[in-house]
Amino acid sequence: MHRRRRTALSVSVALLAAAPLLTACGSDAHPGAAAVVGGQRIEVSTLQAEVRDVRDAQDASPEAAQLIKNTGQLSQAKLNSMIFDRILQRAADDAGVRISRKEIQSTRQQAAAQSGGEKQFASMLLQQGALSSGQIDAAIRREVLLTKLAQAIGANTTSPQGQQKVLAALTKTSEDLGIDVNPRYGSWDYKKVQLGEAKTPWITQVTRQAPEQEPTDA
Repeated sequence: MHRRRRTALSVSVALLAAAPLLTACGSDAHPGAAAVVGGQRIEVSTLQAEVRDVRDAQDASPEAAQLIKNTGQLSQAKLNSMIFDRILQRAADDAGVRISRKEIQSTRQQAAAQSGGEKQFASMLLQQGALSSGQIDAAIRREVLLTKLAQAIGANTTSPQGQQKVLAALTKTSEDLGIDVNPRYGSWDYKKVQLGEAKTPWITQVTRQAPEQEPTDA
């Protein structure tokens, strides 16, 4: 059971980080915001800090060049997760789902043990999910909350029907909230509950200087 949980966590994190991206659209109606979810802003500076944390962790890895090469759309991936987290939290609140700090810690300890230790676990998530060590708890929280939401609405996520049921719940929540994305990062696909791709030159090539090249609002 623990092994299955660890595997699910790894896959979930990787999928969220590398979700398929769509054509951009929208308008920059909120200067300084990367997105607005339910009237609440996600600041560009907050997004950039998430990206810098990952780039710093990648730079410290022996596989730095390959890790950076494989995450050329890191800003979109991080923003996708940040928006998704807010949608998931609202859906969980609506379903009466709560999680404790103890659940997050227990899940992390079990996953790390299955991976050969905390160091190996962190290395795996950096490679598979573009997560810095400081972002792991948030990813685990996402996984636990998503699992408990599925249970609360009676969805068996091992079946296509169950997965569609969860997706439908998240789609409705995202539509209720309203997602306004800065067009430089893409647009929100309500049916797939994921971010679309921004067709801008600055994301075509990612280098070690990527954090400094992140877009800012002048």
